[in-house]
Amino acid sequence: MFRFTIHNRAPVIMNYNLNQLSTRQEKQSTYKALKSLLKLISVERKNLWLALIAILVNSGLLLLGPLLVGHTVDTYIRTKQFHGVLVFGGILLVMYMIAMVTGYTQTRLMGGVGQRMLYTLRNAIFNKLQELPVSFFNQNKAGDLISRVNNDTDKLNQFFSQSLMQFIGSIVTMIGAGIFLLSINTALGAATLSPAVVIVLFTLALSPWVKGKNAKNLKSVGSMSAEIQESLNNFKVIIAFNRRDYFRKRFNEANTENYKTAIGAGLANNIFVPVYGLLSSIAQLITLLFGIYLISTGNFTLGLLVSYISYTTNFYNPLRQLAALWTSFQVAMAGWDRISQILSLESNLKQVKVDENITSDAALLEFKNVHFSYDGSKEILHNINLRFEKGKTYALIGPTGGGKTTTASLISRLYDATKGTVLLNGKDIRSFSAEQRTQKIGFILQEPFLFTGSVKENILYGNSLYKEVSDEQLEKIIEEANLNALLAIFDEGLNTQITSASDSISLGQKQLIAFMRAVLRNPELLILDEATANIDTITEQLLGSILNKLSKETTLVIIAHRLNTIENADEIYFVNEGEVQKAGTLSDALNMLLKGKRVS
Repeated sequence: MFRFTIHNRAPVIMNYNLNQLSTRQEKQSTYKALKSLLKLISVERKNLWLALIAILVNSGLLLLGPLLVGHTVDTYIRTKQFHGVLVFGGILLVMYMIAMVTGYTQTRLMGGVGQRMLYTLRNAIFNKLQELPVSFFNQNKAGDLISRVNNDTDKLNQFFSQSLMQFIGSIVTMIGAGIFLLSINTALGAATLSPAVVIVLFTLALSPWVKGKNAKNLKSVGSMSAEIQESLNNFKVIIAFNRRDYFRKRFNEANTENYKTAIGAGLANNIFVPVYGLLSSIAQLITLLFGIYLISTGNFTLGLLVSYISYTTNFYNPLRQLAALWTSFQVAMAGWDRISQILSLESNLKQVKVDENITSDAALLEFKNVHFSYDGSKEILHNINLRFEKGKTYALIGPTGGGKTTTASLISRLYDATKGTVLLNGKDIRSFSAEQRTQKIGFILQEPFLFTGSVKENILYGNSLYKEVSDEQLEKIIEEANLNALLAIFDEGLNTQITSASDSISLGQKQLIAFMRAVLRNPELLILDEATANIDTITEQLLGSILNKLSKETTLVIIAHRLNTIENADEIYFVNEGEVQKAGTLSDALNMLLKGKRVS
């Protein structure tokens, strides 16, 4: 007897489609978006404070300049005291030299912050992608994900390294200039700053629209990247069917959409500059006319007017810069929204805790009343009950689309059952960590994926046991595992180079490498999903002899259409229309398969 207490909560069927999530997340306020972004770079707090101090010193010195110029005009130039002019000229020169140094300092500091932030952000995104389940990648195109990792993060880097401190510096300069304008003459200051009120209202009104336009453009860039990546990956099929026209049509649609959104974003991004320029010119005209009037009434001096015009320029020129900087900020925030969508996601394949007391007679793997649906609507598997004992060979057969690969995916926990429980060694499979589960279960996929590199690197991928072995040691290990005949198929053995994106090796050879990779892990359960579909008969017989020499404790689950590959199976299951039933003998399995195909 064994007892187990399972927190058998139904798994959450999550919508991982980033394009469908975007509408909800675009409502996130700019303040909240910026706050969450700053948390990510909190380690840069010291450099940010140093850069801020540098920009404050820089802005303070630049703001002090016009006041000294006005004082020089009224005190020394009008009275022709040229010695004082030279003294104050020297003071201004020193001030501007210090301002240059502080400006360079903050630029260098923020350049480093931007690059480190880019490095940290890309690492964070990539690590998050590693945590997400297979269903996430089924719902999103690789090209769009690449665009988020490369393009969207670079938009943030450009803002932080080039625009952030300039943005802050402009605001500080504006505030300082505004204080000087109001303190010198309140009435003239209020008149001079009145166009700024219109600018603020105009900016607040249009900012969401500008951010939305940029978000659409970034989305279209991702879509175009996805289209290019998908078309190039399948270009061999396009050539074989002579459908370059289809390729051109799909790309033209994506490119046209990107062109339209880029035009819209460009118009939105440039709308602030002319408006800011117009209102800035109006403010300077107000200052000049009002200032001359005050001089004529004896309430103002020429030197103060010179200072005032300089402060007006110091107030409105940063506003013109802010027109471009604010656009850069909106682009960065649109990029951050797309990035934060990924960073906010959580895997629905959580590890659960169980209290168990397992006896040795527990089956290696068991399905108990298992139901499964990919999206929560159409159920793929219905009330499946299976029991796989240690050391036996099981075969899953059935027509295409019957649910064989889905069943194998549940066995290896690429997905969780919608209802029911999958048990491994008598425990809920969800209670095993990813490392424990992958050590116990080997899965040779129907379409094996290899990385660019050598045969050795691909064989040892994910196998920490042989991480540090030499070529000689690995060859000996392969020989002891009876895999040396497979290795001999490759001209340069372990050093044979593989390029995943090319035809440097055949699909059958890729399956052989995947086979060696799985066997060397010495799993308790080995799943072969059409693992011999692209292999010749002689090599298939060789694989069969290798499987026969596996540990007697190893359980095999074979998914196959060719019945000769399952003739030695201890039990055969027929999978069709989401139901699994024992097929009996090989002859019975053949009859069920033929009947299933006719029904399908």
